[in-house]
Amino acid sequence: MIETFADADALADAAAAWILDGLADGLAARGHATLVGTGGRSPGPVYDRLSRAELDWGRVTVTLSDDRFVSPNHPDSNAGLVRRRLLVGAAAAASFQPLRYDVADEDASAEAAEPHIRPLVPFDVLMLGMGEDGHIASLIPGDPRLAQGLDPAGSRLVQGVPAGLGAPPLPRMTLTLPALASARRILILTSGEARRRVLEGGDVRPVHVLAETTTSPLRVLWTP
Repeated sequence: MIETFADADALADAAAAWILDGLADGLAARGHATLVGTGGRSPGPVYDRLSRAELDWGRVTVTLSDDRFVSPNHPDSNAGLVRRRLLVGAAAAASFQPLRYDVADEDASAEAAEPHIRPLVPFDVLMLGMGEDGHIASLIPGDPRLAQGLDPAGSRLVQGVPAGLGAPPLPRMTLTLPALASARRILILTSGEARRRVLEGGDVRPVHVLAETTTSPLRVLWTP
C-alpha cells in the first residue's frame, strides 16, 4: 500500500513522527535504539525535524543504509548529509556508526564496517529512498554482486559496490538484504510518477524483494 501525501512537507512530518515513535519504542524496550538513515533529497527535511525532537538521543545510534566511498566532506557523502542535517541540535548527542573507513577501497571499507554493524542488528527503524530503477540502499540492478546482496540467507551485512552504478556512479558500501529486512520498522520515501510506476509494476526490483522478505511493518510514503 502506497501512502500519498500532498507535498514534501506533509511527507516529512509523517516520516519523522513514525521514526520517533519507533525510536521511543526501542528506548523503552531495550534502553537503546538504532536508526538507519539514507542519502538523497527526500531525507533532508526528515532529518531537520528529527534533529529538533525531544528524545534521549544519547542512547541512540545512527548509521546508514549505504554510503559512497568518498571523504565525509565530499558533497556526495551520505555521512556528510547526516552530520549536517541530523546530528545537530538535540540529536547531536546521538552516536554515529559510519560505513566508510579510511582504507584501500569500498570492499575493505565494507569489511571494516561489518563487525560494527552486526551488534546493531536488528535495527529499530530503517529509512530508505528508492531509485527509478527500483534500487534501495545501494542494491542496484546491474551490480554483478546484486544476487549476493539480495540473498536472504547471506552471511554478510555490508558489502562493497563497484564504481559505474547509480548516480553518481561512485564506489559504494551498502547494507545487504538480511540487514535491511531485520529492521523492526521500515520506511521508504519516494516521489514522482516514474517511481510510483516502478512500485506498482510487475517487474521484481530490489524494493519488491525487501517488501516480500521482511516480516516487519513497512510503509511507503509517496508525493507527486
